[in-house]
Amino acid sequence: MFSLPGLVALILLILIKPQEFVPGLEGMPLLYVFLGLTVFGLLVDLKLGLARFDPPPQWPYVAVFVPWCLLSQVLNVGGSRAVDSTIELLIVVVIFLVISIGARSFGGFQIVSGALLVASMFVALVCFNQGFAPLACAVQEGAELESLRSDGRPCNNEADCLSGDAEPGAIYRCEREGLFGTVSVGRGRVRYRGVLKDPNEVALTIAAALPLLVARVSRKRSIGTMSQLFVMAIVIAVTIVFTQSRGGTLVFMAVLGVYCVKQFGLKGALAGGLMGLPLLLLGGRSGDEANASADERTEALIEGLQMLRSNPVYGVGYGQFTEHHTLTAHNSYLLALAELGLPGFVMFAFILYLSIKIPVQALRKYSANNEARVAAAWALAILASLSGVAVGSFFLSFTYHQVLWIYFGMSGALYAAIRRHDPTFEVKTGLLEKALIASVCVLFPIALRVFLLSKGH
Repeated sequence: MFSLPGLVALILLILIKPQEFVPGLEGMPLLYVFLGLTVFGLLVDLKLGLARFDPPPQWPYVAVFVPWCLLSQVLNVGGSRAVDSTIELLIVVVIFLVISIGARSFGGFQIVSGALLVASMFVALVCFNQGFAPLACAVQEGAELESLRSDGRPCNNEADCLSGDAEPGAIYRCEREGLFGTVSVGRGRVRYRGVLKDPNEVALTIAAALPLLVARVSRKRSIGTMSQLFVMAIVIAVTIVFTQSRGGTLVFMAVLGVYCVKQFGLKGALAGGLMGLPLLLLGGRSGDEANASADERTEALIEGLQMLRSNPVYGVGYGQFTEHHTLTAHNSYLLALAELGLPGFVMFAFILYLSIKIPVQALRKYSANNEARVAAAWALAILASLSGVAVGSFFLSFTYHQVLWIYFGMSGALYAAIRRHDPTFEVKTGLLEKALIASVCVLFPIALRVFLLSKGH
């Protein structure tokens, strides 16, 4: 299929960001080039009958979600940012659509999932290496702590960086210098670059990719593939420890939990928790830094609820949370509520719910069918990945993040691949189901407020 080369290049570009460290690629609009190539390839596939427009179940809500984002912004701050916001939103929607429609066979699905796996493992290996690197002086080049550039001089603390060949007036940090110019943050928290410059986002992304490797190994078991799975699982677990991300640890445990529950029933949840316990004990920050982070997140939750209270219908507008508070929400669900109001949050909840329901429905229908082992294996993998992403999204502002929408697209691609072999496969929501989801959305901010009150806030 003509759309697949562009899709593979697009996923690799989004996660790896080669234009930030490969000479000659800097400044090139590669994202738009690969998006254009992918869309063009998809149109060729549709024209030649190699693909057909069979929109995934999430599509009606996606089609309304984006205009609602723009409307919320225009109603709150006018149209000054409408063009930039439209481009930002269209990028994630196009990514979702081209993956959902372009990878509509299991062969195409495996190619796209392979690209996602390779990119995620590349990030994991770079960060794994960074975690063992010695500390080096890093110059803070902007107002944000994340904008760091290593100057190569060894250090034990920031004071060491102010002597010798220190740049006059520069702000220095003592961090770990990794491959391809990557630099840790927060004194040793490993991270990548681009859309994964936050250690928490790195932890979520690499943990969510592990089920893709499990699915590949389960289809062709051998000493080599099992060894590969074991090694990469260790790399991912150690890297998550290096990120010091508590949310990333919970994502990893959620991924393990899905497989344990599938294998052993509800008792498997306990097994998954025990398997993830060492990671929980080793990972995450502690002490004053952890308490300060928790206080900041609590304050963001309080501010987000106040934004919702000020305008429960339209919110404060897409992309406007940080205009009302110094930090972002650190919670994808509250971010949607605060910026888009209750209707926008309901749309986002339906997109997430249907993305999870697709693999659940597939497992119910095909897990006992030996002839549909491929569908069942990939359904379990996508369910585990999305379960981890859903958990991680509670601790990150991931609502519009490209990684989240890639996984929404992977769920849609699974739907299309199954329907190519079984046109009777459908995923729908009844009125009662819709009412329950809407009720949960209404209760969410209430429950969050009760939780904060119980903590004395």
